[in-house]
Amino acid sequence: MFNLKNKNALVTGATGGIGEAISKVLYNQGANVCITGTNPEKLDNLNKKEGNIYSSISCDLSNRSELDSFVERVNKKLDRIDILINNAGITKDQLSLRMKDDDWDKVIETNLYSAFFLSKSFLKGMMKRKYGRIIQIVSVVGFTGNPGQANYAASKSGIIGMSKSLAMEVASRNITVNCIAPGFIDTPMTNVLNHEQKSNLENKIPAKRLGLPKDVAAAVIYLASEEASYVNGATIHVNGGLAMI
Repeated sequence: MFNLKNKNALVTGATGGIGEAISKVLYNQGANVCITGTNPEKLDNLNKKEGNIYSSISCDLSNRSELDSFVERVNKKLDRIDILINNAGITKDQLSLRMKDDDWDKVIETNLYSAFFLSKSFLKGMMKRKYGRIIQIVSVVGFTGNPGQANYAASKSGIIGMSKSLAMEVASRNITVNCIAPGFIDTPMTNVLNHEQKSNLENKIPAKRLGLPKDVAAAVIYLASEEASYVNGATIHVNGGLAMI
């Protein structure tokens, strides 16, 4: 079950807590994995930590001028992409009345535009081969909203709508496009919270704990598998019951 042998996978934002877990579990299920991120040193360190099991390519996904060459480099290195995981994302939080245009643009470019561009680029090969899995890592706030995150929530909501549209366009070619919406996950991003803040957060979650990166990675493996071939345009919520949507 969930055998990904001989499948080629690309994971963006691979050096974050969720991206690292996704990359590892894809490899463990047999996939050839290419990891990407903005920091070459972090990519190298992650690869060394895991025994140099990945291919790696650095790219600043917020920079449109890098995206074309990035796709070319990926195709040269792996020949094809069967599984695309659009996990990269940034936050630039601020109340809407104080949010600078640059903070809006940067988040939309990195989170939403790059997901569309990479989906569009690798879909071409998937269409020819009549096989593909595109999995977008979004967020619970794309459904609920969150004060100070109008830009981030908009980017994640945008990916969800985009993915439903893409799924309708390519479903007949044995290609699925789905989303995973994590809630609050125990990663370096949440480690900045103090004990009181974390306790208050956990009290809002019916499961009474933060999620783990492996919880998200498990959902990725399912959606990437043959067993999920009839799941398309869907969103799997991994949030401990925080938002039952």
